[in-house]
Amino acid sequence: MALFSRRSRTTAPVQQGPVATLDVDPALAALTGDYVIDPSHSSIGFTVRHAMVTNVRGSFPRHEGTLHLDGTDPSRSTASIDVEIASVDTGIADRDAHLRSGDFFDAEAFPKMTFRSTSAAAVGGDTYRVTGDLTIKDVTRPLSIDLEFAGSATDVYGNERVGFEGSAEILRSDWGLTWNAALEAGGVMVSDKVKLTFDISAIKQA
Repeated sequence: MALFSRRSRTTAPVQQGPVATLDVDPALAALTGDYVIDPSHSSIGFTVRHAMVTNVRGSFPRHEGTLHLDGTDPSRSTASIDVEIASVDTGIADRDAHLRSGDFFDAEAFPKMTFRSTSAAAVGGDTYRVTGDLTIKDVTRPLSIDLEFAGSATDVYGNERVGFEGSAEILRSDWGLTWNAALEAGGVMVSDKVKLTFDISAIKQA
């Protein structure tokens, strides 16, 4: 991840290809640094199709993470996130308990879901692609997340903040989350495809 503001961003690519390398305004180097994700102003969520007709949405309120942002070289940016599985919240207590059970996440045996970035690149505009290793239970697989830089600001407490919004789609079966139930009319209770959503606010460290 790296930083480009909407007010001061060069737009001409210096290299052609599926992932373009963009000239960076030197003024954005001020945003380079180490950041800690603020969980009280961030959200890590998911959406999955239920019974073939509607969507169930949930989130993991308890999470923590760090970012290193390089305002002059996006490829040098990194991200690390840890999510507490037991905090899963879909608004229905029985459903949340089922998700924590061995049918799904087995939160007692595998209390955390983690993401560790392995590369980052600018893909144009305010969008950046972060690729890394997502670990759920005892399975680690690569995942790419497209994030849009939402801006930077100093809050009322003097904290320098940056924001990112993004999403990615996964097949839960790739991580061993295979529980399902057949429907009488055909199809299954829970879709294999899951959309992950990220709304991140991070505070710059001294």
